[in-house]
Amino acid sequence: MDGFDLLILGFMLRVISADLGLTQAEAASLVTATLVGAVVGGLFFGVLSDRLGRVRVLTWTIVLFAVFTGLCALAQGYWDLLFYRTIAGIGLGGEFGIGMALVAESWPNSKRARASSYVGLGWQLGVLAAALLTPLLLPLIGWRGMFAVGIFPAVAAYFIRHSLHEPEIFVKSSSAGSVGTSLKLLASDPEATRRSIGIIILCSVQNFGYYGVMIWLPNYLSSRFGFSLTQSAAWTAVTILGMALGIYAFGQVADRAGRKPAFFGWMLGAAIMVVVYSRLTDPMFLLIAGAIMGFFVNGMLGGYGTLISELYPTVARATAQNVLFNLGRAIGGFGPVIMGAVAMAWGFDTAIALLAILYLLDIVTMWLLIPERKGAELA
Repeated sequence: MDGFDLLILGFMLRVISADLGLTQAEAASLVTATLVGAVVGGLFFGVLSDRLGRVRVLTWTIVLFAVFTGLCALAQGYWDLLFYRTIAGIGLGGEFGIGMALVAESWPNSKRARASSYVGLGWQLGVLAAALLTPLLLPLIGWRGMFAVGIFPAVAAYFIRHSLHEPEIFVKSSSAGSVGTSLKLLASDPEATRRSIGIIILCSVQNFGYYGVMIWLPNYLSSRFGFSLTQSAAWTAVTILGMALGIYAFGQVADRAGRKPAFFGWMLGAAIMVVVYSRLTDPMFLLIAGAIMGFFVNGMLGGYGTLISELYPTVARATAQNVLFNLGRAIGGFGPVIMGAVAMAWGFDTAIALLAILYLLDIVTMWLLIPERKGAELA
């Protein structure tokens, strides 16, 4: 539902802007505000989860996200819609890290990367649903009705709260009285500080590329190639399918070959494919290349849950997942704004090609700052 909510915003920006009289900058800032709110939620709920438990706090974040997504349907102008999106982002920020910590602590070491990739696939299923359903539902229920659909995860939260239990490793850590220092442990010594800086850079590039491409891709296909909403959604859906396949494959490779080799391969592939995609003009080649680009650009999402879980102890695991990933999400959240500005000045093909430089930065960061922890026991 997170992925569904965020991508329908990309498809609906033009309709919302026309209805509420928003400028292009105001429309883009709705996405950025959601992601900045995620940083606040990541910090608050991550620390709370390391203190009170994964399952309990996870349900709180889901309810907060769902309720304020639903309230977006009542927005009368830019400022109240911006407020609803920001608060929904706070709930969104808590979900990712807590869920990843919960899964990492529940699966065996040899299959941990695969488990994280399955969580990432959940996001992609929501994104794919948005790409397929928005052209069908938007003409029928309007953008307000689309936001109203976002309240349904609150129902799921009830069942989650009553069917899941805390991982054994967390229960032991809590009973030992070792909570309360989670945030400090992210920079407790030079080595921990280097790792945290490295993770923030990796997550920033990941989110910048993902949101920069996905929020503007429907608009790019429409404005440059004259695609209808249905065509844009179909081409975007194929890109998303490529992303889903990339996430699944990443988990398999990371468990077998190691975390760093998998990241290096996907980062290099992303750098190459964004340049290739930006130079294509034939619709069929765009369809094929979009799937390949998606495979690499977002396939890495399947690895961050495992990577971060293995770098930090149980008493700080959810905090690390939420704070570091969501700091990257906030920085990367400026992707739609920056990509939009560059696209207005020099064209979207130039904007997307510039992403290749960021993926090369990713490679250097992974090489210098992040250790290999394949198969490591969680502390």
